[in-house]
Amino acid sequence: MTGPAQALVIMGVSGSGKSTVGDRLAQRLGWTMAEGDALHPPANVEKMRRGIPLDDADRWPWLDAIGALLKAWAAEGRSGLVTCSALKGSYRERLLAARPDLRFVYLKGSPALLSGRVAARHHEYMPASLLRSQFDTLEEPLPGEPVVTIDAGETPEAEVEAIVTALGLAG
Repeated sequence: MTGPAQALVIMGVSGSGKSTVGDRLAQRLGWTMAEGDALHPPANVEKMRRGIPLDDADRWPWLDAIGALLKAWAAEGRSGLVTCSALKGSYRERLLAARPDLRFVYLKGSPALLSGRVAARHHEYMPASLLRSQFDTLEEPLPGEPVVTIDAGETPEAEVEAIVTALGLAG
């Protein structure tokens, strides 16, 4: 990588492909990748495991942990990306407060597409029953937000190519 360190959040509801696309994008760019789910406090994990949707109070410490990671990467001069649902504008604002140069990639998929994916996979603590609550919470990015929207219905390879092109990334 040449130039200043960069950071991305790969966002979207469960099943949108954040981990798959994030992993492939990080490999292509030679960047660090972190799974935002790994930064959830144990109480959040237990709540989701029981099928209870998280609320804002649950998400703030999680978002702050992601923000701290993004700040650390900036201090180290490291480029990286983190997966995070970033469902609300206020959540994205909180992450931007931690890392003002942050950009978001929104993997947008229909409820029908993503419910099929979620039903077909096993997640350690995110049951398919919580997908509806994520769509209910989702505030789609507004014009002016540093967000690129990518169709989550494409192949992961096509999505990575679209991200690289849209953001002018080398790799």
